[in-house]
Amino acid sequence: MSTGPGADSAPAPNTPDDDTRTTALTKSLTKSLPTSKGGTFSSLRIRNYRLFATGQVVSNTGTWMQRIAQDWLVLGLTGSSAAVGITTALQFLPLLLLGLYGGVIADRYPKRLLLLITQVAMGFTGLALAVLTLTGHVEVWHVYVTALVLGLVTVVDNPARQAFVVEMVGPDDLRNAVSLNSANFQSARLVGPAVAGVLITAVGSGWAFLLNGLSFVAPVVSLLLMRASELHKVDRTPRGKGQLREGLRYVAGRPDLFWPVVLVGFIGTFGFNFPIWLTAYVNDVFHAGAGTYGLLNTLMAAGSLVGALLAARRGNSRLRLLVGAAVLFGVLEITAALAPSFWVFALLLAPIGMCGLTINVTANSSLQMATDPAMRGRVMSLFTMVFMGGTPIGAPLVGYVTDAYGARVGFLAGGVVSLLAAAGVGMALARVGGLRLKIDLRRGHTHVAFVPRQEVREPVTAVTTAA
Repeated sequence: MSTGPGADSAPAPNTPDDDTRTTALTKSLTKSLPTSKGGTFSSLRIRNYRLFATGQVVSNTGTWMQRIAQDWLVLGLTGSSAAVGITTALQFLPLLLLGLYGGVIADRYPKRLLLLITQVAMGFTGLALAVLTLTGHVEVWHVYVTALVLGLVTVVDNPARQAFVVEMVGPDDLRNAVSLNSANFQSARLVGPAVAGVLITAVGSGWAFLLNGLSFVAPVVSLLLMRASELHKVDRTPRGKGQLREGLRYVAGRPDLFWPVVLVGFIGTFGFNFPIWLTAYVNDVFHAGAGTYGLLNTLMAAGSLVGALLAARRGNSRLRLLVGAAVLFGVLEITAALAPSFWVFALLLAPIGMCGLTINVTANSSLQMATDPAMRGRVMSLFTMVFMGGTPIGAPLVGYVTDAYGARVGFLAGGVVSLLAAAGVGMALARVGGLRLKIDLRRGHTHVAFVPRQEVREPVTAVTTAA
């Protein structure tokens, strides 16, 4: 299997092979991927995906309920915010350490079968925690173990679920389906915490865990009801040695895969630490309470939902859109860090959520479409590993900066890292693709474009601003 253009060869300027490689990469940077022409909800016309989306909206709502209830339970058992951080780290640590192995498993076995196993396992973790809590026997180490087991299951569930989308909808509707998955998740993010708050206040955390465990019945039933004959056939990778290394070499030899993974790695590790920043802002800057924290999260979730729906309407994935969204994401975080008042800060969270979601959807769909189907599970596991698995590394660093220098400096640092990463990756893609990167900030609109160098005769102005 090819690992991409020029993976193992030294540079040799002005050769036909180099021209071919440059042309291929230029096309991948400047042309859109296959387009969905059915509108914002086009993927829902496909029965298998419709079943999948219905099951996911139920289980996602339960998942958000458990996240809130889990944090409150740990805080109630220990009185320590550090214990809450340990719980979060344990849940994401398996993705960092074992994420690539999950991709190998996803490429090797039927994804529908894998998802049936992982969804049942996730349901049992919620039910186990519910029994322990409702019977009054729960201790903090029980929550730690549950979080770790959930993280181990997620190692396989994430790449299998993401790679299964194209089997349900095909390549033409892939971006739309990925966008609707994100909209599904963000909708649950608006509902789940509110329901969890009512349940915790009225009857305790145990009932939230119970409902989350039962919510996994929905995705299991939806998977069982799917018609296997209507799934798009994807050849599975046979068992063999070196498949993990093969996946890494494949990404390393493909600049159109490697640099987007680098970008989401930096942004996921340093730019998405909103629980740390928002709690610090609420407590230390605005001196408010839990209601304000909930409002800020709701505003960000609303922006993310709008971003998902807009992404579904676009129907195409461009790497220049990924770079542009990342540039704007960094600029908005820096602006929010310096915001002079509460409402300016709060209102900036909606576009930050929109840009963050655009980064996620664009990177996800562009990587899937550019990847050989036999490698898709490994590539998506790497995507998940760097995007989510960086949390155990980035969160302590960002938390230290925030504690030592204040919420504004912590948020500012995340925005600066995100902006520098976007600029660096944009220039790297422009260089390997034989393009120049043009960034235009006129009239307050950020526009990023890759323009073929051979068509340019005048000196390049990287950034133009209007007074």
